[in-house]
Amino acid sequence: MFFFKTSNYDQSNKITSVKFSVSAEAILLTQKILASSEATHRQIFGEKLLDELSDSAKIDVIELKIIDDNQYHKKANGRVVMKRYGSYRPASKLISISNRTAVRGQTLAAKSFLDTLLHEWLHHYDTYKLKLRSIHSKGFYLRLNDLKEKLKV
Repeated sequence: MFFFKTSNYDQSNKITSVKFSVSAEAILLTQKILASSEATHRQIFGEKLLDELSDSAKIDVIELKIIDDNQYHKKANGRVVMKRYGSYRPASKLISISNRTAVRGQTLAAKSFLDTLLHEWLHHYDTYKLKLRSIHSKGFYLRLNDLKEKLKV
């Protein structure tokens, strides 16, 4: 008899929702983030939202660093071919997000900022709650959409 270990990708795809309820405070903080543009406000509301989500999921809280500078990007033939909105570092439990667009340096749209924040936090959830190597699978995006629905985004 042979036993095959399910791949990380398959495991990730089998989980289509986050297994916790969000608090009324998390929903309120989400709305505050959507109404904010200043890096200092996004730092405060973002940290509080991440704490709420982590507490609800029963995982360690994570640090947030808002970088009030242009997004890291690469150009080819005078065009932007890659930009990094944010990053997650599991070993240091740190999320970093740039608050300015790659080329023009304009304040990142509130919806883009929130989407990035939730995306990076979901990597944390996958790593510490689901014990997955967090990858961009179909399941990852289904969980992200479930989280957004719960936060009424």
